[in-house]
Amino acid sequence: MNALARLGARTLEVLRGWGRAAVFFVDLLGGLPAAVRRFGLVVAQIHAIGNRSLVIILASGMAVGFVLALQMYYALVTYGAAESLGLIVNLSLSRELGPVVTALLFAGRAGTSLTAEIGLMKAGEQIAALELMAIDPRQRVLAPRFLAGVISMPLLAILFSAVGIIGAWLVAVGLIGIDPGNFWSIQQSGVDVWRDVGNGIVKSFAFGIICTAVALYQGYETQATPEGVAYATTRTVVVSSLAVLGMDFILTALMFSTR
Repeated sequence: MNALARLGARTLEVLRGWGRAAVFFVDLLGGLPAAVRRFGLVVAQIHAIGNRSLVIILASGMAVGFVLALQMYYALVTYGAAESLGLIVNLSLSRELGPVVTALLFAGRAGTSLTAEIGLMKAGEQIAALELMAIDPRQRVLAPRFLAGVISMPLLAILFSAVGIIGAWLVAVGLIGIDPGNFWSIQQSGVDVWRDVGNGIVKSFAFGIICTAVALYQGYETQATPEGVAYATTRTVVVSSLAVLGMDFILTALMFSTR
């Protein structure tokens, strides 16, 4: 009976956590009109969230393009399809690797930064001070950061994929010796802008909502202690990564169904 009681208490705790997260997300969406009216705050957060993540996004995209070109070439040349290297790289980056890897990097770089920032504001009683002045912190502090994260994620994913394709081109043409005209022409004929690139952008938009909302929620609900902030930043990466991978499977099944 004690084990059953503990299981029931743990289940209720998880359900209460999900309920608080749902209410937090609805309130966050309600603060978006106020954030749009003060778009200068959003622009400042886009710089803080997106621009400061740019270096790791570009470096990772180039490295992924290098490796992807080598791996795909060794697989394709076995079946005499090396001329399809550009197409395979483009589809892999546009559909999957670009949005997913960007989201994971975003969660590790920008997500933890947002969680720590909001958690430290709570620990320093800045959130409480705003509430005492009749200022809703979700409209003034959280909503601009949420909107900035949602805007930044698709832009970063596009840059990741573009740099990855350029990196693959450098390896394919400079190292392997594939004809550059063939590398680009097969992409023009085989990549559909709306189905392939467009669906990748939709994925990155959804991932931006997930990563930014999770980061803000963890920071807002953290305990106002150094240990609580440290635990919240770790939880942000874990929850965001798992949520992104799960959502990626769902979106892929819906977008690229064979039916």
